[in-house]
Amino acid sequence: MENSRQAFRSARLPISMENHFMQIIEHQQFDAERALYGSSGLTVRNCRFDGPADGESALKESRNIVAERCFFNLRYPFWHNHNLTIRDGEMTEQCRAALWYSEQVHILNTKLYGIKAVRECQDVTIEECDIRSPEFGWSTDGIRMTDSTAQSEYFLMRAKNVDFSRVTFQGKYSFQYMEHGAFANCQFDTKDAFWHAKNIVIRDSVVKGEYLAWYSDGLTFLNCRIIGAQPFCYCKNLKLVNCEMLDTDLCFEKSEVEAVITTPVISIKNPRAGTITVPSVNEIILDDPDAKGQIKTIQPDSGACA
Repeated sequence: MENSRQAFRSARLPISMENHFMQIIEHQQFDAERALYGSSGLTVRNCRFDGPADGESALKESRNIVAERCFFNLRYPFWHNHNLTIRDGEMTEQCRAALWYSEQVHILNTKLYGIKAVRECQDVTIEECDIRSPEFGWSTDGIRMTDSTAQSEYFLMRAKNVDFSRVTFQGKYSFQYMEHGAFANCQFDTKDAFWHAKNIVIRDSVVKGEYLAWYSDGLTFLNCRIIGAQPFCYCKNLKLVNCEMLDTDLCFEKSEVEAVITTPVISIKNPRAGTITVPSVNEIILDDPDAKGQIKTIQPDSGACA
């Protein structure tokens, strides 16, 4: 360990001043434990965090950090950071749990491939990134994501104040227990999404997958395409406005719902309350005495109700 620290001290000698407040480290490699621990006002550019010492927590407890075109192959590099920018970088599968307990984070054009890449952070902006990270974003408060792709399981569980635009996602068990979110022009291929979620608006998006939004409260879908079996069961305060529903059966069981659907539905089962307006339904199942929801069929040409 001491040899690694000596190597680090030698490696960090070529530091220049960008201004009175920002140091620059370029073209260096770090593998020591806590190699740049507690840094403040630092730009790390074209550096590699990798090597035989296999040290963890390279930039833990740091402030005002910019990491540009860096390669991260070691664990826990950005814990308890304040005001962090990561740009044009790569975090490999070995870079586990990369960002935890950090705030005011901006990640741009970066590959995030390690498990649990973001956890319990605040005020996170992600742009033009590629994410392949199981258990990403848990308990994060204030996360904005645009023009990005993601693959994950249990994606953004218990996250709050989420704002997504033009995001493509694939995985299972996404957005569970989420509170307060807005999604626009997104494509989601996901199973068991939005379970127990509260106060979410999804517009102009495609959501594909089984068992969508069970036990949710206050979800609104505007101009969306919804694909997959048994969506929207046990929901409260559910709204669908001008949505397509394809390959959907046993919809709305025990749910409180106001819905205007523009495509035929395979089957609707025991809606608890509200009104569902739909062109046609192959099967309506009403075998629960508490199912008081109304189902109205409207012919597209005439506008007449049945």
